[in-house]
Amino acid sequence: MRLWFLLFTLIPVIGMVYAGMRIWQLVPPSAMALKVVLEVLLCGGFISLMTMFLGARFANGTSLLDKLPLSLSSAIYSYGASWLFVLLYVVMFFVVADVARFCFRTSFFTASWGGLLVFSAFMIAAFVYGYFHYHEKRRVELNLTTEKPLGMERLKVVLVSDLHLGYINRVNEAKRWVELINQENADLILMGGDLIDMSLRPLYEEQAAQVLRQLNAPVYACLGNHEYISGQNGSASFYEQAGIHLLIDSVVSLGEVNIVGRDDSSNANRHPLGVLMHDIDTSRYTFLLDHQPFHLEQAMQNGVDFQFSGHTHEGQMFPINLIVKAIYECGYGNYKKGNTHYYISSGIGIWGAKFRVGTCSEYVVLNLSN
Repeated sequence: MRLWFLLFTLIPVIGMVYAGMRIWQLVPPSAMALKVVLEVLLCGGFISLMTMFLGARFANGTSLLDKLPLSLSSAIYSYGASWLFVLLYVVMFFVVADVARFCFRTSFFTASWGGLLVFSAFMIAAFVYGYFHYHEKRRVELNLTTEKPLGMERLKVVLVSDLHLGYINRVNEAKRWVELINQENADLILMGGDLIDMSLRPLYEEQAAQVLRQLNAPVYACLGNHEYISGQNGSASFYEQAGIHLLIDSVVSLGEVNIVGRDDSSNANRHPLGVLMHDIDTSRYTFLLDHQPFHLEQAMQNGVDFQFSGHTHEGQMFPINLIVKAIYECGYGNYKKGNTHYYISSGIGIWGAKFRVGTCSEYVVLNLSN
């Protein structure tokens, strides 16, 4: 059984059964119509979620969502992905309610208008906050110094990751992000993977490449795991059309700095970092782009000065951020190991639904000087 099937089918089914049972118990019998509506919405969300993942790429490179009108595909994606996070919070709420019911012998959350009001207030507050908080893009500024020559007094670099452009983050989002980045008047823009979400179709249909071409500095990027979901070859072609220099297990020297771009670890045969770094002059300042922040010690061991990664989204929603913190040596933020600086970004975009609770969407401005 594949891991994605376990995560996105079996676990949601278990959660849906539990949530459906508790919602049915919570709503008073006199509101039978409301009971039915909530149960239908719960089942509809699961159907939308499964439509999303039936929309994962088939052997011929097409998908279910790719065959539907763009507005309908976007709505299905948004509903299904939102449902997944809503389900998480419904389950969390009722677990706490059931613990309280057991400990205090209360029936407040059974056939209770008061309990329904508390439940509704909690859900509305969490997701209204999460929606507006997602749309706040935090500007993170890093000021670092180096003894290595830069060829200029200060090198200004904008670092972005995890745009996830596609059915959920549409071209209007991309336009806004391009404007934010261009306001920095950077010397260099580095992207840490997952520019594309799961399908190239909406990007081509909305001419997203033309929007990305408006970035006002040279752009270098590495692949992320979602570029493999959308198709590695097609993704590479889109990067080229967008005017983005894609580094797949390759190195480029730009002025006085090196930029190393690793293939994503989705490719089990990607080159070891030591092989990529073998002929690099590490007396020059060296950036590493590696989408997934595993094995951070490798950058330090190979003389990298600054590694930029994404992928984690910092968990996106509480309490998933706590799981991310436990899994990764550094799952988010600024970090240093030996002489190597790291920044693991939560991403300017989002996977799935446009909610953030306990995390933020961000872009990073690095000011590097001697």
